[in-house]
Amino acid sequence: DALKVQVLDRTGLILDIFATHAHTHEGRIQVELAQYKYLLPRLRRQWLHLERQAGGGGASAGGVVGLRGPGETQLELDRRMIGHRIALLERQIEEVHRHREQYRERRRKNGVPIVALVGYTNAGKSTLLNALSGANVRAEDRLFATLDPTTRQIDLPGGQQVLLTDTVGFIQKLPTQLVAAFRATLEEIREADVLLHVLDITHKNAAQQTDTVLETLKELRAGERPIITVLNKVDMLEGVDESEVGRLAGELGLPDDYVAVSAQREWGLETLRKRIEDTLGERMAALEAFIPYRRNDLVALWHQHGVIDSEEYEADGTRVAGRIPRAIARQLAPFQVNEQR
Repeated sequence: DALKVQVLDRTGLILDIFATHAHTHEGRIQVELAQYKYLLPRLRRQWLHLERQAGGGGASAGGVVGLRGPGETQLELDRRMIGHRIALLERQIEEVHRHREQYRERRRKNGVPIVALVGYTNAGKSTLLNALSGANVRAEDRLFATLDPTTRQIDLPGGQQVLLTDTVGFIQKLPTQLVAAFRATLEEIREADVLLHVLDITHKNAAQQTDTVLETLKELRAGERPIITVLNKVDMLEGVDESEVGRLAGELGLPDDYVAVSAQREWGLETLRKRIEDTLGERMAALEAFIPYRRNDLVALWHQHGVIDSEEYEADGTRVAGRIPRAIARQLAPFQVNEQR
């Protein structure tokens, strides 16, 4: 009242930022649900200017003992309305969850590997997605520019196709309301075969941001996924010296097998693609199969989603050796010649 301005706590501010960036239907309902869950226990302070209980002076004062005043009545109405709205939004969120689960089930059957971009907000995940896939998703130098997961297909050096998914940025002590509301979105991280931890190597709080991301991944039960550490924005370092990047990585206690890139200038992307391919290869089944020509669709599937080491054409079919996602390897089991692993 004294300052004549709106006063927000940290959670309220984060929710406010999310609300301004929610442009899709899914994003809006997730943010609205989080806002209502945040507001509900705080309603009691909204009506202090009205009487809570009428007739406090008893009959001698002209009041009626026990009659509820306008403040308490309005409070109950607001609670009831918000409760109904929360129930509706939760049903809509559950519908989103079902749709995403159906979509993920189709992806599992197709055996297409999934690579998820994770990291602190404003680390450059969306810019990296654009650089790797040639997409044109929204990428801005501001907090929480991305709320909804965006998925694009990219090709790896060996010809294998994977799905690259951008996710909402993390922040220290992410409000519990947001974790609950964005459950369907954050589940994309748990489904990924490989995580790309994108870190702004130039940020003064890079160490703290790294700890926050790794801790959040543990809370999401995704900490056991293979993680490739991607040091972004190396073009902003003075001299762009490789030894300087190594020194900073050492000070932060990062893994030695990091990949240094500049998503903005598209530096280091081929090295990153090769690292993704190698990491996925470790999770594939190595096998040799003799596939009849009538099932050339399986050969095409192998080319699209796996890695082929050798391919020989014989009279009755094609002899192929290489690596393939385990989901697709099951389809090739009837034609398997010799399992190598």
